[in-house]
This record gives sequence, C-alpha cells and structure tokens, in this order.
Amino acid sequence: MPVFTRSRQLPDSTDTTTDGAAATGDDSPETEGASTRPSLKARLTHWRTWRTRHPFAARALSWTATALAAALVLGALLLPNAVYALQPNRFTRIPAEAIIGAVVMLGLPRRPRLVAAVLYGVGLALLTLVNLLDMGFNEYLGRGFNAALDWGLLDDAQSYVADTMGGTVATAAAVGAVVLVLLLMAVMVLATIRLSDLLVRHRSRATRGTLVAGTVWISCTALGLQFAGMPIASDRAAGALKMHAKRTLDSYRDEAAFEKEAKADTFGNTPGDQLLPALRGKDMIFTFIESYGRSAIEDPIMAPGVGRTLDTRTKALAKAGFHAKSGWLTSATYGGSSWLGHSTTMSGLWIDNQRRYRTVTAGDHLTLTKAFQKTGAWDTVGVMPGVQKGWPEEKWYGLDKVYDAFHLGYKGPKFSWSTMPDQYALEAFERQVHGRKRDKPLMSMVILTSSHQPWAPIPKTVGWDQLGDGSVFGPIQKAGNKPADIIADTTRSREEYGKSIQYSVTSLTQWLERYGTKDTVLVFLGDHQPIARVSGNHASRDVPVSIVAKDPKVLDRIAGWNWTDGLKPAKDAPVWKMSSFRDRFLTAYGSTPHPSKG
Repeated sequence: MPVFTRSRQLPDSTDTTTDGAAATGDDSPETEGASTRPSLKARLTHWRTWRTRHPFAARALSWTATALAAALVLGALLLPNAVYALQPNRFTRIPAEAIIGAVVMLGLPRRPRLVAAVLYGVGLALLTLVNLLDMGFNEYLGRGFNAALDWGLLDDAQSYVADTMGGTVATAAAVGAVVLVLLLMAVMVLATIRLSDLLVRHRSRATRGTLVAGTVWISCTALGLQFAGMPIASDRAAGALKMHAKRTLDSYRDEAAFEKEAKADTFGNTPGDQLLPALRGKDMIFTFIESYGRSAIEDPIMAPGVGRTLDTRTKALAKAGFHAKSGWLTSATYGGSSWLGHSTTMSGLWIDNQRRYRTVTAGDHLTLTKAFQKTGAWDTVGVMPGVQKGWPEEKWYGLDKVYDAFHLGYKGPKFSWSTMPDQYALEAFERQVHGRKRDKPLMSMVILTSSHQPWAPIPKTVGWDQLGDGSVFGPIQKAGNKPADIIADTTRSREEYGKSIQYSVTSLTQWLERYGTKDTVLVFLGDHQPIARVSGNHASRDVPVSIVAKDPKVLDRIAGWNWTDGLKPAKDAPVWKMSSFRDRFLTAYGSTPHPSKG
C-alpha cells in the first residue's frame, strides 16, 4: 500500500505518514491507526538519533545510569541483615566481592562474560532478598532467616496480615512482594551487565583501577584500618553466604540428632500409676498467655501498668484463698511461633524450629499433658480459641477433646488476629467444660490469645454475667485502635502490648477467683517474648511462670525451687530453660523416673 511505502521512506516523520494516508484517500479506522503509529524501527532510529542531537543530555543520562548501577551493586554487597545496622558507615567500605567480580569480567570473552554478569546479578538479588528476610526475622523473631526451615512461616505471615489488615491487603502484599523480587532480579542483572560492559570498554583503566582497589583492600585488611568505626575492607557478602550455608547444613544435621534425642525420655516408661500421685483429685489447668514475656514486667514503658496489675491480682487471689509462686523460664522461641514454646514446655525437649516440631509431634514422646491422660485419673481437654483448622497435635498432647474457635459459641467480632476475647474463652470453658459434673477431675490446656500482636484493638473486661454469646464486645471492638495505627508506632505498640497483658492476666485471675475451688491448681506462663520492636533489641527470651493453688501442700512441693511469692517473679528469681520444666514438675509431684532410651 502506498501509505506503508511512504512510512518506510520517512520513518521519523509522522506528519509525512499522515499526509500519505490522506493522499491515498483511505480514511478507514485501520489505516488511520496504522499510519499515525510509529513503527518499532522508527522508534529505535529516533532514540539513536536523539543521542546524537542531544549529546550532553545523553552523557548525563548514561553517567546517571552507570552511577545507579554501581550504587545498586555496592549496596547489595554491603547491605547488613539487621534494621538497626542500617547506618551510613556500613556503605563506606570496599567490598572484596566487587574486586573479584571485576577481575572475572575483565578476563572473560564476550559470551561467557554476559553469562557471568547475569549469574552475578541474580546472585546479588538473592543475597539482597536473604538479607531483607534476615531483617524481618530479626525484627519479629529475634533470629535470622533459615533457608532450610523458614519458608513455611511466610504462609503464616500472610495469614497474620489477612487476620489483622484484611484479606485484600494480604493478597496485595503477597503479589507486591513477588513483583518486587522479580523487579529486583531484573534491575540487578541489568546493573551487572552494564558495569561489565563498562569495564571492557575501558579495559586498560579498569585493570589498573582493579589492581589498585585490590592492593588497598589487602593493605586495609592487614593493617586493620577503619573508617567511621567500621573496617574499610569488607567481605560482608561472602560472610553472609557462608553464614547461611552453615545455618542450613547445621539444620539438616540437627534433624537426625534430635530424632534420636526425642526417643530418650526420663519418664518414657513410667507406669501411669507412678505419675503425678501428689496431684490426684486436683483440677489442673495449664494456661499459656500469648507473648507474655519478661519485658512486660521490666520494661519502663510496660512495667508500671503490668506490675500494678500483678500486685493487685495477687492480693485479690489471696483474699479468695489462693496463693502463688513465680519464676522465669527461657523460651525456645521469640516474637512468634508460639507452638514451639507450648511444645517445649510440655515435652521437656528444646523445640526451637519447625523441623524439630514436626519430628517430635510425629512421635510418641511423653508430654506433661499426656502424663495426666496416661494415669487414667483425669479427663483431658484443650481450649484453643486460636485454632481455626484441623489440629492433629491433640493426640500427641494427650487431649481427649479440643475446643477450638468454632466450638466455644462465640458470636462477637474478632479482635485482629485473636478470634475472641480471653474473658469470653474462659467463660465458655467454664460453661462447656470446667463447670460440668464429671466422674474424674479435669486436666486442661488453655491457650489465651488476646495479647497477640498487633495489640489493636484490645478487648475490655465486662461483667462476667454480661458475656452472653460475645456480642457485647461489638462496640468495644469498633471503638478500639486500628492495627495500622499501632504497627508503625513503636511507643504505642509497647503501650498497647502492656495493656493487652494486663487484660489477659486480669481475665484469667478473675476467672480463678470466680470459679476456682480448693482443688483447682493453675499453672500459667508466657509462650515467648513480644517482637523485638516491643521487647527491644537483644532482649532475653525469658517469660514469667506462676503456679497458683488454694491447697498449701501444692506450693509446699515446690518450696525448693526458690520461686518468688505472688504473681510477679523477682528480677533475681531462678531462670530455667523452658525444656526443663516438665521433668521438674513431674518430679516435684511424685512421679517415678523409668527412662526410655533412644
């Protein structure tokens, strides 16, 4: 067609193309659209000629792109793996990996060099991703990311976002994360290709510069030279890769060793009639309070309110005839993964990762709760308002029946991640389980969730006779804080966290006042510390633990533990590993060891 002939003759002139269309007399929509749209070849030619017509702007654009590429590569090589380490002095260093990369690029022919540049870019993108995951895990769980164990926790993270911020936000965040990862890889690969091409174009100067950089790096290493408090010579990227490789290998080695360890048990072969004889006839309640950590009692922001609550509730319990002793346990987890704290306490094994958890729950290791079931002297139940799907671990825990989020009759609103307020869960426990007549005493495992992050909105205590089906909490939930307003504010997160602990402790101890008897024994503890943003960087993993009873013989049995009287453990009260609690408890209450071997 004439119009295409004119377009090929004058690719840079859209006006001429339009005139050509008019000359043909073809004014159909298809012809008009095709004639006014520049071809790909025309656009490429236009771009090439632009560089010639605007040399200064082209050079400025080229230098800017090169500078950004260099900054991106150097930033990836020097990026720390903790938020608090994001300081300017971390990025004023000479990375050995950049020098080695330059040497490789200068020594390779064109095609292998292109492949090496692509692989180098992908590697830097993955390194950046791992460092960012480390930041997140350090911020929330107080430890680095483990490539062998932690991918499954990303699903839990998405579920948490969905519960707190809504399903739309969670989906958008997940999609956004995938897009950002792909974009990071693409940009990093383009950056490494651009820099490798630049090195080759200026081979002589690049070779001299690389030699000088290498000499400086070696000299700085040998002399230990520093700038702004950091060593000038850096091998941060290689160190990070080595650390993650070691962490991954150690995880696989640990699995085999732990499987053998889990089969050995001090009380594994103890007959049921020799387990817990000193507690026969007692209604036992083991309660975990979500994120109830040492920081709640000692941090200057949270401690005043939580301390007053613990003192007030200690006095109220004493007036009702109950007395308590309290100490510290060092949790196997931090900031999250509550099930690791629960299983460590009950199994007497140190379960600090998901692989260990899967290994032990797939076996028949004796849990403290199962010890009660094994005696045949107790009915055993679990009250798990946070469980919203199948929970096969109930058999491993030795629970005859589990009351999850769908079995407690709650009709009120969720409070962020928590499916129901603790006060309601405890009242439902009383109504459906604890308050009913039975032939045997009851052993209960109760998991309270109102103090789960993000601590917004938080329930408020209402009259116990007003709880009904939980609808009374509707206005309270609507009037509460929004999660987005609390998550981004560290000070407010600490304040609201402290309030949530006060609420949970108050609900539990009021329930005990109201429904406890001379045969009720309550053991309650935290499962882990709150996230590092609330508990503080490098905070301990300690959590409070208390035993409360009316019968003085129950507390006399643990007099040798040297725990503090009351609900608030003293700063210098004994600190045990959480995994030691099971055996100490079984021994204190008369159990006879009959070991099983791995």
